[in-house]
Amino acid sequence: MSSPYGLHRVLEPAGVLPQQAWRLSTEPGSWPDEVLVDVERLNLDAASYRQLREAHGSPDAVRRAVAGIIEQRGKMHNPVTGSGGMLLGTVREVGPESPLGLRKGDRIATLVSLTLTPLRIDDGLADWSGESEQVPCRGTAVLFGRSIAAVLPPDLPDELALSVLDVCGAPALTDRVVRAAGPKSSVLVLGGGGKSGSLSLAAARKAGAGRLVALVPTDAEADAVRAAGLADEIVVADARNPLAVAEAVGEQVDTTIVCVDVPGTEHGAVLATSDGGTIVFFSMATSFSAAALGAEGLAADVRMLIGNGFVPGHATFALDLFRETPGVRELFERRERHTSPT
Repeated sequence: MSSPYGLHRVLEPAGVLPQQAWRLSTEPGSWPDEVLVDVERLNLDAASYRQLREAHGSPDAVRRAVAGIIEQRGKMHNPVTGSGGMLLGTVREVGPESPLGLRKGDRIATLVSLTLTPLRIDDGLADWSGESEQVPCRGTAVLFGRSIAAVLPPDLPDELALSVLDVCGAPALTDRVVRAAGPKSSVLVLGGGGKSGSLSLAAARKAGAGRLVALVPTDAEADAVRAAGLADEIVVADARNPLAVAEAVGEQVDTTIVCVDVPGTEHGAVLATSDGGTIVFFSMATSFSAAALGAEGLAADVRMLIGNGFVPGHATFALDLFRETPGVRELFERRERHTSPT
């Protein structure tokens, strides 16, 4: 019997949801509420790709590592970071009981993690250089009754649309949190030059932020964010250095959004946030214990939220924000130029 949560696809261990499972079934035959997708491209999440690159070194070794994970686990679930990414593909089959509203032939991006998506790769990732988070490939994937997907917009190139949809939960939740903080509140985005960071800056501005601070790691990235016009203040500091973050930001902010794909940024976020303020952790490199115990040790009365990647309407919100904010598109395209192999 099929489950809308995908329990019938769990091979081991028994009794857990697909995201917790070590291995999933990738049999192509679809259950009544499943959707079968011909996969064209994966988008690895930033924390996972960084870890794989640092651990394996050469692009060929990274490619072999990703192919090995998928073959072994039946999904793209990095065992070190616990994260995966999402994918782009074309709907091949739609089960008669599927509630997702998709049709055969729809070109879609999945809005659920690859860590819970049954995935089989048929080409060994032969067309991927290993030098980018976006992975061209041929294979199949399965969506469950409770999965989420978005039909790709016709006005954006696939690579850009996939990049935006990969992080669409961040700007939507930023909008909600900043609006709740009240008009003219102050907002800090750690990693303001990245995909989720730049969209979060734009969302905070749209939500009425009064002081908008972007923290980035290099002068070159600061120049890019400044040229994009996304923040009132751009500061340069290592987000892993709490005192450097606090010094760079100066007056504490009401809301801090963490979009940095490296571990060790929790204490800087706490120091930069005023008592009664809110920290939203979007990075998959976040340590719950470091955040909770760090705030306790600093006697910081802050509310901490984990961005779970889903807010109703998040895909449409992010795409509209991307279209109406030229500076965000500039940063995305700059990132594509710098990460795509020549």
